[in-house]
Amino acid sequence: MSYPLPLPQVSHPPIHRWKVLAAGVAANAAFSVAFSGLPMTAVLLRQAYQLDNAQLGLMLGLMGLGIALSELPWGLLTDRLGDRPVLLAGLGGTALALLALAGWAAPGAPLWVLGAGLLGVGLLGGSVNGASGRAVMGWFPASERGLAMSIRQTAVPLGGGVGALLLPWLAWQGGFACLFGVLASLCGAAALLCAAWVHEPAHDAPAPGAGPLAPAPRALRDRRVWRLASGIGLLCAPQFAVISFGTVFLHDFGGLSLPACTGAMALVQVGAMGLRVWSGRWTDRHGNRPAYLRACVAAVIAVFLGLAALSALQPASPAAGWGLSPHSLQALLAAWLVLAGLVVSAWHGVAYAELATLAGARQSGTALGLANTWVFVVCFVTPSVLPGLLQWQGWPAVWLAASACAALAGPLLLGPGASVSNRSRKSSGTPL
Repeated sequence: MSYPLPLPQVSHPPIHRWKVLAAGVAANAAFSVAFSGLPMTAVLLRQAYQLDNAQLGLMLGLMGLGIALSELPWGLLTDRLGDRPVLLAGLGGTALALLALAGWAAPGAPLWVLGAGLLGVGLLGGSVNGASGRAVMGWFPASERGLAMSIRQTAVPLGGGVGALLLPWLAWQGGFACLFGVLASLCGAAALLCAAWVHEPAHDAPAPGAGPLAPAPRALRDRRVWRLASGIGLLCAPQFAVISFGTVFLHDFGGLSLPACTGAMALVQVGAMGLRVWSGRWTDRHGNRPAYLRACVAAVIAVFLGLAALSALQPASPAAGWGLSPHSLQALLAAWLVLAGLVVSAWHGVAYAELATLAGARQSGTALGLANTWVFVVCFVTPSVLPGLLQWQGWPAVWLAASACAALAGPLLLGPGASVSNRSRKSSGTPL
């Protein structure tokens, strides 16, 4: 198997890997403000564009569809060209697409213009995930990859938290044209940071534990990679249910005010950041990624079953709410939704580190692109399907379906190929 000639390399001190990680976090966070933050404006988006719930679900899912269609091609391109050119092209293109939305897709424009723009943002922004993940794999040794990948994954809740706090206020005060303009500026700033700090590590001096430079087995031919990647995607369904319709659930069913809904969703994102960093460090130290993922799957199933049971109650009726007053039941619903959002966000960095280690540094861009293809197929399908479930059997059906997705993801996520972390630690001389 042949590889393209490497670009000229510049020697960097070991501490430079943290700059690469910081740039990767900034790139993911800037894009995450858009794809995780926009659903936080769901109530305002529905009002401004005069959408019903089905149209709202479609609009919220189109960016995810664009990411799903582009993730794998971007991943393959990253493994061929390197992280830096893909990150710069993707972030720059995303900024231009958001500027186009600001100019031509304000409320009052044809709905297809908004949909096409959101799809285009997803197609271009899909470059960020695989390229930044490959950069982490290249710069960090095996004994630090769980922590590094988990820190990188904090960018998603970081962006979502910023989006939850900022985007509803921007949409309310300045309108959606202002909102898209601010998102464009964030992506442009992240591109400048990547231009300054993201470089390929020197090929003649790989990071300790990074493995030999001989090519790994082709990721797309490895059944273990496909199995783990599809499990990651399916386990994201409950998360996208919370992200896309959490504010609608709390507002329409729970009767909470818009600021209270926004605060609850911001708390989910902030808490998820801390959990991801802790989980990456803890599993690096104990070499127990599969056991941790197993516990996370069980917790997701349980907490969404509990959310389904709570949503069978009627907040306005104390008799139907186990004797709780309406305000107490509202608080319980909000707290349980926050708990569900935290539990379903805690496993990402660990699972991505396991997948990247399984694929090998040379093929990590492709493997991560494959996983994110599944993730964002689910991101598109979830908000598109939820309105139908909601109309059919109400919120209990929505949360039961989320729990069922976690149950289906478990065997895929924890099947053959999910025990590579211990082998990688042994091969790198790191004690278990």
